[in-house]
Amino acid sequence: MSEYQSILNNYMERRWSPSELSGGKFCEIVYTILEGFGAGNYPSKPTKPNNFLDACRGLEKRNNVPRSFQILIPRVLPALYEVRNNRGVGHVGGDVDPNHMDATLVLAMCNWVMAELVRVFHGLDVQDAQRVVDSLVERRSPIIWDDGDVKRVLNTNLSVREQTLILVASVNGRVSTADIFRWLDYENKAYFNKTLKALHKERLVNLSDDQRFVEILPPGTIAVSEIVKPG
Repeated sequence: MSEYQSILNNYMERRWSPSELSGGKFCEIVYTILEGFGAGNYPSKPTKPNNFLDACRGLEKRNNVPRSFQILIPRVLPALYEVRNNRGVGHVGGDVDPNHMDATLVLAMCNWVMAELVRVFHGLDVQDAQRVVDSLVERRSPIIWDDGDVKRVLNTNLSVREQTLILVASVNGRVSTADIFRWLDYENKAYFNKTLKALHKERLVNLSDDQRFVEILPPGTIAVSEIVKPG
C-alpha cells in the first residue's frame, strides 16, 4: 500500500521519474507476495531476484494458485520492471523523453495488479475489488493537511475555487459538500455554492442533483495536477 500510494502521489504531482522508480519496488513486493502465496510461506521482507524475468517465469510453473497469480500478473510484472530499468527513468538519452507516458503506463498496471490482489485475497468480483482499492488510497498532496475528519489546504494564496477543487480531488468517490465547505474554513456559503455549480458546469466535478455531494471528474484531476505542480 505504501508503494502504491507513492506512485499515485508522484503521478498526481507530475513527478514522472519517482513514480516509475516506485513501480520497480512495487514489482519486487508483488513478486514476493505471489511467491509466498504459492509456496505457502511468506518471507519476512520483499526479495529482489537476480533475474527478475526468469523469476516471474518460474511463477508460471505453479498450478496451485489462481490463474491470474500464475499467468497474468507474472507476465505484467516484467513489463512494469522493464520500464523501471530500461526507459527514460533509468538512462539519459534519446530524442524524446518517455517519462510521462511511461508513468501513465506504470500507474495503470499497478492499479490493475492491486485490484487483482484484493479480488483474489478477499473473494470479491472485479468491480467491488476496484472500489476497495479506490477507498484504501486517497489522492494526496503535500499542500493538504489531513487529520482524519479535518482537512486544510495549506497554501492560503490559492483561490476558493482552487482550494475547493483540491479538496474534492483529495477524496476518492463522492464527498459531502458540507464537509468541503467545513474544510475550506470559509464563511461565504453562497459564493461556495456558486463555485461548485461553476465547477460542475465546466465538468471539472460532478455535483449531485440535490447538491449534497460532489465528486472529481477526470478533467478536474488534470486541473488539480496543474495547481499543485511544483515550481
